[in-house]
Amino acid sequence: MSAKLRLAIVGDRDDDIPAHRAISVALARAGATLQIDLQAQWLATDRIADLGDVARFDGFWCAPGSPYRSMDGALLAIGHARTARRPFLGTCGGFQHALIEFARGVLRWHDASHAESDPGLGRPVIAALACPLVEVQGEVSLRPGSRLSQAYGGMAAAATYHCRYGLDPAFRAALAGHALVETAEDALGELRGIELEGHPFFVATLWQPERAALLGQRVPLAEALVAAAWVEKSGSRQAPAIGGEGR
Repeated sequence: MSAKLRLAIVGDRDDDIPAHRAISVALARAGATLQIDLQAQWLATDRIADLGDVARFDGFWCAPGSPYRSMDGALLAIGHARTARRPFLGTCGGFQHALIEFARGVLRWHDASHAESDPGLGRPVIAALACPLVEVQGEVSLRPGSRLSQAYGGMAAAATYHCRYGLDPAFRAALAGHALVETAEDALGELRGIELEGHPFFVATLWQPERAALLGQRVPLAEALVAAAWVEKSGSRQAPAIGGEGR
């Protein structure tokens, strides 16, 4: 069955950023694999002023590349995805800002901040990593039964990073619970992925899974996002089947 989906890539597009080139490839391949007519559109953060700018989309991918030109625009899109139950994927900067939006919107930490965007201000939920993960590769362990483990078909996934900021461990315990579930950790036990309980699909990773697309590989989370958006839009109880090619 074919379905037309509109998916927003929230971020300030820069083709010099490998992850930005990769997201477009990953989504095109996911749409073809699932046989879905997918219209993916970049949505610059400084073009997001109110709900009218995001309400027309069936799903969202908040891309790497922060600090964004407008943190408020990015947070508005993430908040809409969370409260309107639109499928959402955040990678790298998207992970960081999903945590800030959750802290502000759910925990009511109105001063939750990002140390890169607002150094020295508020409650720095996102802080500089003790060891920057710039062009670092590793493996993450996935929580059983999570969206991540379902997408990857196992309990581990390869991870490629390009980030210098992540969750400040001082706030980890307070953020856990309240529907936020920790779903991925690295070898040192550091948080690398989250999702929201009770949401059709709200997943965020500190690593950049999209970059596998530049190597000609499948991006399971891109397929999972598109499939979830199709289910929500169509009202179907079953996700579209993934074709054999590309597996």
